[in-house]
Amino acid sequence: MEVIVPFSTDRPKSRLSDVLSPDERHAFARAMLEDVLDAVVAAGGDPRVLATDAVDVDRPVTVDDRPLTDAVNAALDARLGGEDGTESSGGPVAVVMADLALATPETIDRLFEAGRDADVAVAPGRGGGTNAFVASHPEFRVDYHGASYLDHREIAAEVGAAFVAVDSHRLATDVDEPDDLAEVLIHGEGRAATWLREAGVALDASGGRVTVARE
Repeated sequence: MEVIVPFSTDRPKSRLSDVLSPDERHAFARAMLEDVLDAVVAAGGDPRVLATDAVDVDRPVTVDDRPLTDAVNAALDARLGGEDGTESSGGPVAVVMADLALATPETIDRLFEAGRDADVAVAPGRGGGTNAFVASHPEFRVDYHGASYLDHREIAAEVGAAFVAVDSHRLATDVDEPDDLAEVLIHGEGRAATWLREAGVALDASGGRVTVARE
């Protein structure tokens, strides 16, 4: 299955600025991207990075500096076809965000399986976003503004696409805020978790709750 992995090279993970420097945020974002690509490949997927600028990875890269919604929809236009009569490239296509540092081959495979049984299968984020999906319906397109999971469920209904949600803690955990780093340190098994530990980011359990603090 072809898998599109959107990746922003411009000021990545700016909301982590209280914990990581600009250079560190770039390195950490790259580590998460590599983890996602590894998980996709191990699950049998064929990933292509959809980047806002050139990025040096051992996978095909398409550069599109438009906003996320426009860039992903252009990719879906090319692969699924649609109302204009263009032909589908055949089979479903997946979109998996590059900041899913907890993704594993098993969770990606669950997403793939759901996408083979339904026209649209979406893994929602904890805040109502859309962290990953598989689509085969030729008219399904995305809108990443706001609580996009609800929007995508509605879009699927409007075009008559069978829809299913994929409930997964690992796919629901996208890393945007400092508190999200705790999830990576607790549950992460790949490059991103290793990078954080080597950078001196650690868990501080004082005060009765887990927080992230620099050593």
